Amino acid sequence: MATPDFIREIRATAGHQLLWMPGVSAIVLDDEGRVLLGRRADSGRWSIIGGIPDPGEQPAACAAREVLEETAVHCVPERVLLVQALEPVTYPNGDRCQFMDICFLCRAESSECRVNDDESLEVGWFALDSLPPLDSFALHRIKLATEEAPTWFEGVPAA
Repeated sequence: MATPDFIREIRATAGHQLLWMPGVSAIVLDDEGRVLLGRRADSGRWSIIGGIPDPGEQPAACAAREVLEETAVHCVPERVLLVQALEPVTYPNGDRCQFMDICFLCRAESSECRVNDDESLEVGWFALDSLPPLDSFALHRIKLATEEAPTWFEGVPAA
């Protein structure tokens, strides 16, 4: 994911210290039940779409914006799938972040997609039985979306 300007400004004075950051991710489904994925430019791996809200930006609006920016797909966030504090990440330049991910189930308004920025190498729709290799982060969120499970909170027993 590209580093937003406001984070570059914080890093200018904060150095590499751990930053606690909001993040959003989106499970975007089309009318055929396919999931939208992007192959990330930074790792070459397929993943769900996500990003960092701008200061003051609402999380659901951020999810829709990130999907549009990365894939040219207009979508409507329908519900929160998950809220989870992720493990800290150290980037190759030494910057450290820890994200609070809010994942949304989104409904695509159209199925036409394309690489729409420099964060993705490819984007595409995948049937649930034909997913490319994905990490557990993405698989867990897709499972929650497709099983129509209640919102998931780590560390809290299900009702």
